[in-house]
Amino acid sequence: MPLGSAALREMAHNGLKQGNAMLAEQCFLRLLELVPADVEALQFVASRHVMRGDTVRAVAMLLTADTARPRDVSVLHQLGMAQMMSGDLRGAAQTFRRALEVAPDQFVVRLRLGLALEQLGDTHAALLAYFGAVNTAQSQGRWMNDASTAPGLQDAVKHAIRFIDAGRPQVFNAVLEPLRQRYGQSELARVEHCLSIYLGEQPAPLPDPRQKPKFLYFPGVPSQAYYPTARFPWQAELEAATGMIREELRAVLAENRPLLPFLGEQSPEDLKGHLSSSGTEAAAWDGYFFYRHGERFEAECAGCPRTSALLDSLPLVRIRDHAPETLFSVLKPGTHILPHRGVTNTRLVTHLPLIVPAACAINVGGEIHEWKEGRCVTFDDTFEHEAWNRSGETRVVLILDSWNPDLTEVERLAVTDLVEAIGDFNRASEVPVPMG
Repeated sequence: MPLGSAALREMAHNGLKQGNAMLAEQCFLRLLELVPADVEALQFVASRHVMRGDTVRAVAMLLTADTARPRDVSVLHQLGMAQMMSGDLRGAAQTFRRALEVAPDQFVVRLRLGLALEQLGDTHAALLAYFGAVNTAQSQGRWMNDASTAPGLQDAVKHAIRFIDAGRPQVFNAVLEPLRQRYGQSELARVEHCLSIYLGEQPAPLPDPRQKPKFLYFPGVPSQAYYPTARFPWQAELEAATGMIREELRAVLAENRPLLPFLGEQSPEDLKGHLSSSGTEAAAWDGYFFYRHGERFEAECAGCPRTSALLDSLPLVRIRDHAPETLFSVLKPGTHILPHRGVTNTRLVTHLPLIVPAACAINVGGEIHEWKEGRCVTFDDTFEHEAWNRSGETRVVLILDSWNPDLTEVERLAVTDLVEAIGDFNRASEVPVPMG
């Protein structure tokens, strides 16, 4: 009596358990006579063809498996590898990209994509793929060293890292080259030092242990937690407008206009490391945003037209997809924003206090400041900082970001170009972009 597909599959599995790959292959081949599109059998037999160097037959079988199960990442990965071995690099790259559409976190597939693109001569696309692969792997604790890298991948991973270390400096130095040509090398010396630190080519010469930017450290500027108002002549106009701004804020609150969680939509469990409450209410830090990460919130700006117009007139940081960030920051009673650090010392944060009950303060680098309504306070948020509202009322400050006044105009231009380029590169690599 002929064996059915279930019996043949069981025999193939038993052969594998016994280390008899030949028996398993014979059983899977007989299974394919009954079920020509059986994916497990196709994948196993294809792997045997690859071992024998018959990549053409392997690709044919895997294409059949792909037709039967078109979004199976394991099939796509195996098919891409077989296509590479057969010399079909373009087909392999296309297949790997399909796999990554299904499962973007598959860093081994992304590594293989980089190898295919490099062999095709598309060095920039290969650089993006390698960078995405290594960052994704390392974010999961993999590929940190030989011990965290599968032996069969160690050479490929080391090659990818060398490729990244050579390629990224070329990309970002090319961004700065027009400014070098226009203003001279000496005007960009600190920017180039900044880039070198970002790329990990040298350590950050941090003069104060309290300071630790999460993204970009700009060297050679004074390191201080707070900055005097005298460094920002435009703050006089902002302070003089406190009454008008507060009036528009009160309308926002009275009309219960929608506010956004400053930290995004997160579960109470996820928020535990960021916010705590000293009262009976849940901790809440919300924002009425005029701009966030450089994106203008049109409805909110229209809802507070005079405040919006004033903010638009100020010399704020303007970097595509990053800045400005301007908002009414609303801290509910009992909320404590736990210690954290910002992304870069190239820009500073200013608060204009609008509604400040007693028992509200900010602590930057161990220096506590109690807000005074209508009096700006500016600080470097790359120092560890925290804020609290220990009162029974809501606290609101206007937050905005401005350039560090110790950067030259040329350096500001260069940082703008550089940060935009880093953001573009990371997005193209599918790597998270640091945000303030």
